[in-house]
Amino acid sequence: MMDIPTPHDLNLAHPLIEETIEQSLSIIRPNFHLGWDLFLALLPLLIGWILFMHSRKVPAWLWWPFLGIFLLFLPNAPYVLTDVIHFVEKIRVTPPLPLWALSLLLIEYFLYFSIGMQSFTLSLMIWGRFLKHRGLGWLIFPIELLTLALSAFAIYLGRFDRLNSWNVATDPARVLDQSLHEAQLHHSQEVMVVFLATLALLFYLTKITNFFIAWVIRGHPGRNHTHNEGTHP
Repeated sequence: MMDIPTPHDLNLAHPLIEETIEQSLSIIRPNFHLGWDLFLALLPLLIGWILFMHSRKVPAWLWWPFLGIFLLFLPNAPYVLTDVIHFVEKIRVTPPLPLWALSLLLIEYFLYFSIGMQSFTLSLMIWGRFLKHRGLGWLIFPIELLTLALSAFAIYLGRFDRLNSWNVATDPARVLDQSLHEAQLHHSQEVMVVFLATLALLFYLTKITNFFIAWVIRGHPGRNHTHNEGTHP
């Protein structure tokens, strides 16, 4: 026979429920760190949009410096994927998160990671479109591979050596020293290969998905089907 909770039991449970809710909200609440990383992830897409989609509005003497800034900040977009360590820290708590809090946290980080990868992928796609319109389509794949490799290297420097994009201007000696040092370490090379493989896989999956979505939107299969039905008795 099931025991019926007494008023005393309910009084004891109430503070515990409140404490659990407060703890869960503090864990799933977005913080400044995520917001700042998200801003840095979207910045290269904004620069790329201006640089490649509105290149005629950018003075020629500014175009190449802007391209350099674009390349420096581009790794910040996929860098958000390394924040998975913060996601793991948030879910490995005692007591365990309730299901509703875990679900919200999963949605939050899924969107966070997706925005970062889309910013990176779309940035390279609009760059590729820019090259294709100028008869340089053969450069797209080599540039993608080179950018993926350099981004994987930059992500490693950012995650493990805590270097930022602006350090190239503020502390170039440190960036050069750390880059040469890490490039010679066997362990660092292994981690970078993992970063590169993961980034390449996610990039090309996202790119294929974007092409498919664009094909569906341009095709308007529903509209064409309706039109065909209307033109045939």
